[in-house]
Amino acid sequence: MDFELTREQKDIQKAAREFAEGEFRDIARECDQREEVPRELLKKGAELGFVGAFIPEEYGGAGLGFLEHALIVEEFWRVDPGIGQQFSSITFGAEELLLYGTEEQKKKYLPRLTSGDALMGFAITEPDAGSDAASASTRAELVDDHWVINGSKVMIGNGSAADFMLIFCLTDPQNPKSQRHSVILVETNTPGYDADKILGKMGVRAADTANIFLSDVKVPKENLVGERGKGFYQLMAFFDRSRAYVSAHGVGLAQGALDLAIKHAKERVQFGQRIASFQVTQFKIAEMATKIELARTLTYRVCAMLDKGKVDTKLVAMAKWNAGRTAVEVVDEALQIHGGYGYMNDHDIERFYRAAKVLEIYEGTKEVEKTIISRRILGKI
Repeated sequence: MDFELTREQKDIQKAAREFAEGEFRDIARECDQREEVPRELLKKGAELGFVGAFIPEEYGGAGLGFLEHALIVEEFWRVDPGIGQQFSSITFGAEELLLYGTEEQKKKYLPRLTSGDALMGFAITEPDAGSDAASASTRAELVDDHWVINGSKVMIGNGSAADFMLIFCLTDPQNPKSQRHSVILVETNTPGYDADKILGKMGVRAADTANIFLSDVKVPKENLVGERGKGFYQLMAFFDRSRAYVSAHGVGLAQGALDLAIKHAKERVQFGQRIASFQVTQFKIAEMATKIELARTLTYRVCAMLDKGKVDTKLVAMAKWNAGRTAVEVVDEALQIHGGYGYMNDHDIERFYRAAKVLEIYEGTKEVEKTIISRRILGKI
């Protein structure tokens, strides 16, 4: 088993790091405070090939893989979680289109993402349907040759910024619970689509999040993505991919927090010595670095498996849960090394600390991930 990245992958990693350092560092705090990322920055990153690396060339992508995509988002999150999240969410849902979309849908929408001309999202969560996605009640009814959608979604990435949105909705309420839902694509300029941007999030504030309201939203029946009534199964397949690279978010945040801690430890003097010379600090650094390397190895493994067409839901859940936990634990120690300075918002570690917790919540809470893992191991009891 070869754990070494290829020369091309190392070059992608280096280029992503240099772009993030050059473009994010000076504006990260301002983006966090203003709760937005300049659209021109997203466009620039797309033009350089940093958006949708896993999208095939015939649809405008780089034609690489999930591992390369993970390398990019890891480096982006390493420099700033908020901007990194907005970049990685540009194509959120593209995996669903690649897996289940028609050729016409792929050609119409995917190139707009990779060029930076459009953003998308996948609206799943509802006020009463979070981890229990199969309880989603947003309703789509087929009337003649159109779907008419009514309902609401909450805490949706790109909810107010997206140009088109995949909606997970109830189409066949008479069917068994796992066969009631479908995925329908809605262009957000369609009458009846309204979004209320959420301000004041704890972390990743630069990334767009909104509540969505759908009132008699009318779209052509051809906007169905995949099969009617198969939306839940399609969603689970989507999560097997999205959770893999969300793991890279955790690895990147943890590595960025460690970078900040090392820098501070080498500069901060107490009792006449740099605190990096204290054994307690050295042990913290050693433990943090080890946790990150373990999380990175598991993340890269599941991404590499996906690129070979192999899906292991258990390993994906392990990677996602472990990376989130690692990010939370590492950033906590990193802030501790900063002492009181880390509690102030003019130090980057404070922003990283606020961002970390979401990694144990979105794309499947840590409890959901552990449930998936245990059920795959134990089987029926």
